[in-house]
Amino acid sequence: MSQQFDVIVIGAGPGGYVAAIRAAQLGLKTACIEKWIGKDGKPSLGGTCLNVGCIPSKALLESSFKFEEASHDLKLHGIEPGKVKINVADMLKRKDGIVANLTGGIGGLFKTNGVTHLAGKGKLLPNKHVEFTDHSGTIEVLEAAHIILATGSVPVNIPPAPLMDDLIVDSTGALEFTSVPKRLGVIGGGVIGLELGSVWSRLGSDVTIFEALDDFLAIVDQQIAKESRKIFTKQGLKILTGTLVKSTEVKGKKVAVTFASKAGEQTEEFDKLIVAVGRRPFTDGLFADGCGIELDERGFIQVNDQCETAVPGVYAVGDVVRGPMLAHKGSEEGVMVADRIAGKHAQVNYDTVPSVIYTHPEVAWVGKTEEQLKQAGVAVNIGVFPFAASGRAMAANETHGMVKMIADAETDRILGVHIVGPAAGDMIAQAVIAMEFGASAEDIAMTMFAHPTVSEALHEAALAVHGHAIHIANKRKRA
Repeated sequence: MSQQFDVIVIGAGPGGYVAAIRAAQLGLKTACIEKWIGKDGKPSLGGTCLNVGCIPSKALLESSFKFEEASHDLKLHGIEPGKVKINVADMLKRKDGIVANLTGGIGGLFKTNGVTHLAGKGKLLPNKHVEFTDHSGTIEVLEAAHIILATGSVPVNIPPAPLMDDLIVDSTGALEFTSVPKRLGVIGGGVIGLELGSVWSRLGSDVTIFEALDDFLAIVDQQIAKESRKIFTKQGLKILTGTLVKSTEVKGKKVAVTFASKAGEQTEEFDKLIVAVGRRPFTDGLFADGCGIELDERGFIQVNDQCETAVPGVYAVGDVVRGPMLAHKGSEEGVMVADRIAGKHAQVNYDTVPSVIYTHPEVAWVGKTEEQLKQAGVAVNIGVFPFAASGRAMAANETHGMVKMIADAETDRILGVHIVGPAAGDMIAQAVIAMEFGASAEDIAMTMFAHPTVSEALHEAALAVHGHAIHIANKRKRA
């Protein structure tokens, strides 16, 4: 007789492992299948995020920022650090240590909460059966009352730039450069391209970013996007919008990139090239014939608002379903699904999913952009406060950027908050909480913020919505 569980989760990334832990906490007999093999050749939990995504990239971003700060910014504070050097091997070793610590920690959480970890591949069979193949090739069929699919996503590859050794790489390869490239090309000016470009630019690379769209950061409020582009350009990133990469050619240890823009067709050579044009849902080999799962035209698993598929009792969460490909979105979906399986009421509010780009300064946002609201015909009031007027930002030499708050002109309810500036990724949580509780701009304006903090910029932006900001000359803007 096959093993039977209340819940089987396929995939142990941020959506899967969180769902498994939550289900087990609620008293459900739970198993989690994960095929990932770590650098040490052993099974590893955490999926893309912990192994080759969110966590290692942030480790390199932090290390590269400290290098840049020590190299250029400490003198402003009266600190004479002397000549600063970067040891790339030690930087990567630190990154790998953080990854090992966190992935191992999930294993400990599985044991503590009673989750059965099955190392290998899972395939969904009809009638809520799962074919489990361990790393030795042994196959076992498992049964469960409920199944959660959480297999994540993988980088998109493009024909003009096929991956090649360590010269043309995707986001995973860009975390493993053993030396700083003199010239670095990045295809894709989105979140991943900007973050990886920033890492190596800070360490000394001459970075060029190729973005096919005419607008920089088209998904971001355009006032924030334009300010961000000015900042990043001043930092040394060469950002080419409306530029399409036509072909690449490896010449010895160089990569020749041919690209077209309004200026015509050109070719430039780089030491390394990163392909960061997005990610696609990973469902390769996940479904057996007749299992009943439906995919949309882009390959995402079709689900309802509660993440249930067309097959009752089979759910999907995270990057394999609609919505932004964000670790925290997948985690909250995992919690929601586990709660609903256990008979609890739960729902994810997709109107308050925050997004962050971990450049320096950071870019963060939640809710609607001014452009989206204008297109929808919604009358709004807008408040903007620059960090250049923040005492705490001045003290920290972090005066670039701004906070922008958008509120409904009739109800004053906050519809969107957009930030480029210091600690934007942490500050946006305050906006998420406010919007989750249906707060108005006046609610934030009447809330006391500690002084001096960079969070006061959010307070002042709320005041500015109605033309009442204290520390800038402001006029109420209506759109």
